[in-house]
Amino acid sequence: MHRRGVGAGAIAKKKLAEAKYKERGTVLAEDQIVQMSKQLETFKSNLEEFASKHKQEIRKNSQFRVQFQEMCATIGVDPLASGKGFWSEMLGVGDFYYELGVQIIEVCLALKHRNGGLITLDELHHRVLKGRGKYAQDVSQDDLMRAIKKLKVMGNGFGMIPVGGSYLVQSVPAELNMDHTVVLQLAEKKGYVTVSEIKASLKWEKERACHVLDHLLKEGLAWLDSQAAGESQYWLPALFSELTSRDVTPEEANQMTP
Repeated sequence: MHRRGVGAGAIAKKKLAEAKYKERGTVLAEDQIVQMSKQLETFKSNLEEFASKHKQEIRKNSQFRVQFQEMCATIGVDPLASGKGFWSEMLGVGDFYYELGVQIIEVCLALKHRNGGLITLDELHHRVLKGRGKYAQDVSQDDLMRAIKKLKVMGNGFGMIPVGGSYLVQSVPAELNMDHTVVLQLAEKKGYVTVSEIKASLKWEKERACHVLDHLLKEGLAWLDSQAAGESQYWLPALFSELTSRDVTPEEANQMTP
């Protein structure tokens, strides 16, 4: 018994059906795009109404700014972009982050001689709030991070290094790679680190540990206490200042002083 071949008519019908399905799918896709565009325009209109109604709250209250920025992100709008567009003129948020960026630079420059250009986000936040005064606009750590990202784009050495659930803010154009970062993270709890601790915790050879620490010393990011009992200690002044800003006893303070 021979199998009957598929006739030309069946093939033509199949191709016609496929073409109709494809055409129908294209129509559905176009309808979805139209609907999404309408929804986007409606959302943008509501966003503009929200911005107009809560202009003062957005400028003064960090929670409102976070909410507004999240709303903007859903439609691909950057309210912090430079220029005099709709958002900048309506809210002045561009001016807010510009002024905040200037204040961040001032704080970092004032402390550079002490910390070498590294400061914890917590201390930076504290000093920025202190400098703004009691009745100034509310500033959150999220605001600081957004302003720092804007400064980083300018290529002036600003960046953030994750350390212990928070960040160190870097304000100098020092070249810090992953080795430097993990050593900073290791020193986070005590404010200092030793070669032996690095070797034991990171399983490094002595030469690698010394190379990283020598670089931190050269860049002014670390202090060397060669008179420490047992082994030289490499203090990170950014972390050390964070520790000494807490309530500690005189004995503890003496122990922390390099």
